Amino acid sequence: MTPAPGVRVICVDEMGPIAVKTYPGEEWKAGAKRATFEPDYGRRGQVWIHAAFEPATGQATFVLSPSRDSAAHIQLLEKVLSEFPAERWLIIEDNLSIHASRQTQLALAAWPEIQVQFIPKYACWLNLIEPWWKQLRSLALKGRRFETLDELTKTLEAALAYWNAHRHPYRWKKRPQEQVVILGGFSVVPNNQKT
Repeated sequence: MTPAPGVRVICVDEMGPIAVKTYPGEEWKAGAKRATFEPDYGRRGQVWIHAAFEPATGQATFVLSPSRDSAAHIQLLEKVLSEFPAERWLIIEDNLSIHASRQTQLALAAWPEIQVQFIPKYACWLNLIEPWWKQLRSLALKGRRFETLDELTKTLEAALAYWNAHRHPYRWKKRPQEQVVILGGFSVVPNNQKT
């Protein structure tokens, strides 16, 4: 489905809290050369990531905040307006209370060109920012140890800059007609694929 001309579809979500601590590497191996690290409980600070991702271009942006609140969400919406220029925006987001708070509703009243579409409850996979979180974790966190909040923040910003320099449109791995549907533990094969 293609959006109307002049409309940009932006997926919005939050991730966190991301703690200042050690994050394990890519894989664990048995034997003498296995990856090891000291347990790290990360009591050196934390940050929330409020992010926006455009599946059509792969462009992303975020706002780092000490908490998950309406003020940070409104700050992200302001950043979307400046970094994703368009005539209108369709924002896809979940039903988190900060997305429908009084402060957010007042801000959205000032921006009539923004339309918000809430995804159904328990259907987070419909928000296409979810696969992007894995990319950000891999670029910024995997196999690293952070000692300060400033170090974590700079690494997250560097990962975002790297992603945007090498971005690509998000594509579903399979078309809906190629996906196997699971119903009650039984797979259903479409009529045109039965043998």
